[in-house]
Amino acid sequence: MMSSKPKINSRRLRALLDGVNGFGAGGTGGGFNRPGFSDADMAVRDWFAGEMAKDGLAVTRDGANSVFGRYGDAEVPSIMVGSHLDTVVDGGAFDGSLGVAVALECVRAMKQAGFEPSIPVEVVATSEEEGRFGGMLGAQAIAGLVTPEWLANAADADGVLLSDAMRAQGLDPQAVMNAARPAGSVRGFLELHIEQGPVLEREGLAIGLPEGATGILNLQVTLKGTANHSGTTPMDMRADAFAGLAEIATQIPAMIEKSRSDIARITIGKVELFPNHPHTVPGEAVFSVIIRDASETVMRGLQTLFGYVTAVSAEAHGLAYEIEEKSFIPPVAFNADLVNLLSEAAGQLSLPAKRMISGAGHDAQTMMALCPSAMIFIPSRNGISHAPEEYSEWADIEKGAELMLAVLLRLCSN
Repeated sequence: MMSSKPKINSRRLRALLDGVNGFGAGGTGGGFNRPGFSDADMAVRDWFAGEMAKDGLAVTRDGANSVFGRYGDAEVPSIMVGSHLDTVVDGGAFDGSLGVAVALECVRAMKQAGFEPSIPVEVVATSEEEGRFGGMLGAQAIAGLVTPEWLANAADADGVLLSDAMRAQGLDPQAVMNAARPAGSVRGFLELHIEQGPVLEREGLAIGLPEGATGILNLQVTLKGTANHSGTTPMDMRADAFAGLAEIATQIPAMIEKSRSDIARITIGKVELFPNHPHTVPGEAVFSVIIRDASETVMRGLQTLFGYVTAVSAEAHGLAYEIEEKSFIPPVAFNADLVNLLSEAAGQLSLPAKRMISGAGHDAQTMMALCPSAMIFIPSRNGISHAPEEYSEWADIEKGAELMLAVLLRLCSN
C-alpha cells in the first residue's frame, strides 16, 4: 500500500547521473568516452547493474549486453523504460545517460512511496546505441531485428568488427541472436532524452513530444584517382580525389532543396584521404554520408540523387567511385496513443509541450518494431549535443522526470 505519492528526488537523480558519468570522464574538452564495448562502457554497465540490484530489482543482461532491472511480477508483460549508456567519442554528459538515470529514479520513487505496480516496470540500459558499428545494437536485438549476416559483417569506422569487439570483452557475438523478446512480452517502451536541437530552448518550452523520428541511411563513398607529386603534376592533369569530394559537398544544399523537405539532412562527417601528405595529390578519398528524413521515399530519392552527383563529379575529375550502403534505419511514427497520453499528462502537470519530429535516431524508434513506443524530450542548451558542451538545465530535467513518473504510474496501475 502506498505510504505517499511517488515523487522524483532531484538530489538522488543528480547523484545517479554523476555516478554514470564517473565512467569515461576526462576526454578532450571535458567530454566523455564510453564507445560501445569499450572498457568504460563495460564498466558502467557493471556499476549500473549493481545499483539496480541494491534497489532490489531483478537484474539481467541479454546477449547484446543490454542491462535490465525489473520491478514487479516476473511473468507479466512489462512496461520498459530507459535509454543507453554508451557515448560518442568526447560526447556529453546527458545524451542517453539521463534517460537511463530518470528511468531508475522513477522506480526508486515508486518503491520509496510503497507503490507496487500491477504491470511491472523494466528499466533498461541498451547497448551500443550510438552506432559505432552502424546500428542500434541493443534495441535491434531486443526487437529481433538483428540478422546473422549483419552481425557477421558489422564494423566500425576503423574496420574493427563488432564480433571481435565483443569477443575482446569476453562476450559471445552469437548470443545477440538470442536477445529478441517474444511478441507481447513488452507492453510499451518509453524513453526520456535531451532534444539535441535548439527548438525547445528557442520556444521557451520544457517538454517536447516527438510524433516520429527520422530514418538514418549510412553510406560509405570511395573516390579513387591517382596519388602524385603536388609540385610536378599540372592542375589539368590531376585525378584528385579530394577535389571530387569537395565538389560533391558543395552540391549538398542543392540536393536538399530538390527534396522539398524541411527536415531532410545530408552530412559528410568522416573523411579519410590517402596518402594524406601535404605534398601529394590525394589519390583516394573515403567518406561517410548520412541521409536523414521522416519519409523513406525522400531518403531514397536523396540517395539516388547523391549517386548521380557523385558520378558526375567522378567523371569530371577522372575518378573511379564506389558507394556502399552500410546500414539503414527507417523513419518511424511513434504510437499515437502513448503520445496522446504523454500530452494529457503534461497538461495535467501544467507543462506546455510541443509535438515535433526527432531529427536524431533513438532506441524508441527501433523498439516500435516490438511494441508501442514514445519519447519525452527536454531542452538542450544552444541545441548542442555529441560534444562536451552538451547541457540541459536541471529545472527542465526535473519536469521531464516528473512527466515520465506520472505516465509510468498510469500505465502500471490497474
